[in-house]
Amino acid sequence: MPLDLLNDDYTTKVSLKCKKAAGPVAVTIETNRGSGGALSSKVGTKFSYAGLSFDKVQLTADGGNVLETSLKPAAGVKLSFKGGKGADLGVDYTKGSLFATGVLDVKDMSKFSTSASVALSSGLNLGGNATYALSGKTGISAFNVGASYSSGPLFATVTTASKMSQVNVGVLYTVNSDLTIASTTTHSSSKACDVLGVGGAYKAPFGTLKGKVGSNGIISACLIKEVAPKVTLTASGSVAASDLSNFKYGLGIVM
Repeated sequence: MPLDLLNDDYTTKVSLKCKKAAGPVAVTIETNRGSGGALSSKVGTKFSYAGLSFDKVQLTADGGNVLETSLKPAAGVKLSFKGGKGADLGVDYTKGSLFATGVLDVKDMSKFSTSASVALSSGLNLGGNATYALSGKTGISAFNVGASYSSGPLFATVTTASKMSQVNVGVLYTVNSDLTIASTTTHSSSKACDVLGVGGAYKAPFGTLKGKVGSNGIISACLIKEVAPKVTLTASGSVAASDLSNFKYGLGIVM
């Protein structure tokens, strides 16, 4: 996906993520270093019991809790619950090339969201989503459509936003097995074309190099390297072209 290439791995945080399997239970500890030097951690786990999957059970540094569970009661049907600051009850349905979802806010009963997509044999995918407000001003509060097309080294997406008043276009092109480039643009009545970002990823002998330039003038780059078996280091940096003295960096380790 174009947005994945342009957004993933870039960071200005210093973090450590440790994952360890203990029999049927997976444990994850995520630690971030704040701007003042203080460390904050999140501890989580995931496991399955009696057909019910506990996809995330997490304790956060601010005393919060996160719970995500899922259950497959029938072929092609998955029920899910996601709780944290909010609480959502969801259902996913898959049949052939059709994929549909529904999500209900069960904490505030404020909205119901749904989406559907269908894959065509020509490499074309079509979809749409809508949100219905259940409180306040009830009715359809959001709706958009989208499409993606894949052919050889080319992958392109076209989606709408803000009730179809804006069109977002993403393009990903695989030049060869080592180099991939991508771009994202937005188009609306107020601005015919706004280039949000242009970048690429290169698989060098010493790791994967990524770089991008945003419409805000920020130049970003990062290096992803496996420094040891199952240990990945990500070093990232960004700077405004108009102020090279304000350099920001990020460092992440996943093991």
